[in-house]
Amino acid sequence: MLRALSLDLDDTLWPVAPVIEDAEAQLHGWLSAHLPAVAAAWPPPAMRGLRERIARHCPEIAHDFSAQRRLSLAHALRACAEDEAHAETAFEVFFAARNRVRCYPDAPLALARLSALLPLASLSNGNADLVRIGLGAHFSVRIAAREAGVAKPDARIFMLLCRRLDCPPQQVLHVGDDPLLDVDGARAAGLRAAWLNRDGRAWAGPGPAPELVFTDLGELADWCEQHLAAAAPARSA
Repeated sequence: MLRALSLDLDDTLWPVAPVIEDAEAQLHGWLSAHLPAVAAAWPPPAMRGLRERIARHCPEIAHDFSAQRRLSLAHALRACAEDEAHAETAFEVFFAARNRVRCYPDAPLALARLSALLPLASLSNGNADLVRIGLGAHFSVRIAAREAGVAKPDARIFMLLCRRLDCPPQQVLHVGDDPLLDVDGARAAGLRAAWLNRDGRAWAGPGPAPELVFTDLGELADWCEQHLAAAAPARSA
């Protein structure tokens, strides 16, 4: 019996690459206006490379993109002999833009339908803020890797999800776009898993293709309605 549903966020509810590109551009614009030496020394590709190096060299924050970004900014400021206190203001510029997402067209209505059917949770390795975005009301549980201390596909983040939902793993369906992080991670932790395959990719593993594959969230909502309707006579019998 399905009792709860969890959704990935980036590339499941919205495309993330243009969001990050715009956020990096907004950050660079702010640096150009307020700290031009830092902007000149650390254009977006260099800042991106710095964050990636920090992630590799600081495995204790590999799950926390916000911490990586703040450390990157502090390093860039320090390298230019600027006050590291500017890092928090600069991060807020980036983070505000990071939360100006454009949902896939199917997402808003599907979220309303899904949250009316089942307790709905978000489970993300990213640092999007659903409240800032304006979607928080749909989700009874919101879990990000930075608060969990581990990231998908680690089973511990899925176990935290189930505890927050107060459901056994086999009664939770997790849906996401990433075959490893979402599908394989959920299955390994004992949850049901569905693959959101928006662009018609061929399944390349790991493991066998999941039983449930959807091309958009509207299809997921259709399936949930049908599944719950079919299960209702069995529950009442």
